[in-house]
Amino acid sequence: MHTVRSFCRVCTSVCGILVDVEGDEVIRVRGDKDHPFSQGYTCGKGRALPQLHHHPDRLEQPQMRVDGQLQDTSWHTCLDDLATRLKAIIDEHGPSAVGFYFSTMESAGFRMAEALHAAIGTPAKFSPLTIDGTAKPLISDLVGGFMGLSGRTDLDNCDFLMLVGVNPVVSHGHAISMPNPTGTVRDIAKRGQVWVIDPRRTETARLATGHLAPRPSTDHAVLAYLVREILIDGRKPDVPVQGLEELTAAVEPFTLEHTASLTDVPGHELARLATAVREAGCVAIETGTGVTMTADRGNVTQWLAWVLMILTGAMNRPGGTWFHPGFAYQLEVFGDLLPITPVEGSFGPGPRSRPEAQAFINEWPCAVLPDEVAAGNIRALINVGGSLVTCMPETGKLIPALQNLEVFATTEIINNETTQLATHVLPTKDPLERSDITLHDVLSSRVSVQYTPPVVAPVGERRSMWWVFAELGRRLGYDMGNLGDPDTSTDDDVLAVLLAGARSTFDDVAATGWAEAPQPLPAPWVDEHIERMGGWRLAPPLLVDQLTALQPASAPLMMVPRRQRNKLNGQLDFLGERADILISPADGEAAGIVNGQPVTVRSASGELTGVAKVDDSIRRGVVSIPHGHHDANVNRLTNKDDIDRVTGMVRYSGIPVSLHPG
Repeated sequence: MHTVRSFCRVCTSVCGILVDVEGDEVIRVRGDKDHPFSQGYTCGKGRALPQLHHHPDRLEQPQMRVDGQLQDTSWHTCLDDLATRLKAIIDEHGPSAVGFYFSTMESAGFRMAEALHAAIGTPAKFSPLTIDGTAKPLISDLVGGFMGLSGRTDLDNCDFLMLVGVNPVVSHGHAISMPNPTGTVRDIAKRGQVWVIDPRRTETARLATGHLAPRPSTDHAVLAYLVREILIDGRKPDVPVQGLEELTAAVEPFTLEHTASLTDVPGHELARLATAVREAGCVAIETGTGVTMTADRGNVTQWLAWVLMILTGAMNRPGGTWFHPGFAYQLEVFGDLLPITPVEGSFGPGPRSRPEAQAFINEWPCAVLPDEVAAGNIRALINVGGSLVTCMPETGKLIPALQNLEVFATTEIINNETTQLATHVLPTKDPLERSDITLHDVLSSRVSVQYTPPVVAPVGERRSMWWVFAELGRRLGYDMGNLGDPDTSTDDDVLAVLLAGARSTFDDVAATGWAEAPQPLPAPWVDEHIERMGGWRLAPPLLVDQLTALQPASAPLMMVPRRQRNKLNGQLDFLGERADILISPADGEAAGIVNGQPVTVRSASGELTGVAKVDDSIRRGVVSIPHGHHDANVNRLTNKDDIDRVTGMVRYSGIPVSLHPG
């Protein structure tokens, strides 16, 4: 038996791991104590990589649909057929008839898929951005004047952390990247304060200094109240800002009494939090899918979180929020000024079938895919690693749309409900079979990029994802640039191209396994950008208008989604995490539902059935359903027409529902 040092790619925390291997069998995964970021921590999801690799339903051969049935075939036959059919669609209907969905943590494959998308020249691009995350880049764009201002909390030095709609003890923080979340939250609480705002007393809330449980979809009101209080007494005067008067007017209605009424949180609890915020040196705030999946309310909540951090002096300061150091390096090398995005936002034309749904960051909303297929505008879809059936909205309309595509090609490692709908199944290497670098080259204030060699050889006919898209591009006659030659390049050759021009060379990163991230706080390039812009934009008109237009959440029972310890979205079903539907004892009694019995949850768009878990950790009026299950698919409750007109984000949280015995 031998051990290979690697890193986990189940989630964005990308913890360092040691993988024990005997022959072609993966025996065990454990934490790497020498890793500078995770320091030996692993979770159940990461330790399940051996089971993922040896899954009984793993895909080992390319498949092609023949006479309505998927059949094993060769790469040559599969890619020839796929290219022929794609070329015919492009020749007859134009490049826009081909759509792409991007969802993979494989760096080389992701970049080659991007190159193919650019070569085809189609505007039809989809990703999880409009499923769970548009609010964060939107606020960076509107408030910071640059979408690259994607801040992360300085967890090493933070002494006041507010977690809104995020449960990092279970989820690892979604986009926070927090290995050992239990230890991290405990450490911050010991040296300062941690506050959780969530309608459930989550695993993280149990470790916190304080917890507020507002009605679903009213987080924005809590933050608006806090901003109002800080504007009265507590704002850091040396922070450059603009729009102060407009902001003050926008939050003026959110008095203590009004906010307590909207949120159903006692006034003394709100006042206690306001006092703690006022006394803090700076306030770091992290939001999660509990915020970002609430569509327009998510935009407003994320905006007010940024505003509160700006007013308390947390932006680009130790113990607050730090920013991606890569842009500073670009300035050092190229000497260009960062572009200042318009206060109106970075939007573009959307799909023809839904003209009201504009593009954001050059992406179309996932919600429009069924309409584009029905209108004949999209006839082929290339799915880059996504579990579409368990992630895209309104499953009842999505599945027929996928079935009506002339071409539906998907990369995958395990057979699932999405691959069963495909015309071409492209089996790619799993995380232990390929060399790789971290896709997003920022993990913490210490580590910038990681590298792993392959741990085991690929099973069957699995190929590198980059190779699949390079071969497909060649068959279509496209110049795919210098990323890699499918005849001669290795995985490492492609990764070396991706790191060309970086602070650390590929050879250096490969030799050590990671590269340290230089991150002085404050970062001069951030301060220079904000000064040139005229200060942080506190009151973008688009957001002020959305806040003003919000109506009180009035439904007696609302659904909120959540993540689970042993599941991540559509992955890791084999770990047996059940789709428990959390309801309060009062709501269970009112609906005649007892713990452990089947319960049906209905919305205006559909229904699902799961197992009731009557739990006093959740407040009355809330139904909590986990992401990513096929049998209790939360997307069946969503409505593809219920979208935020600004970003195209579908409402996945705060949906009115009713409960019925299953």
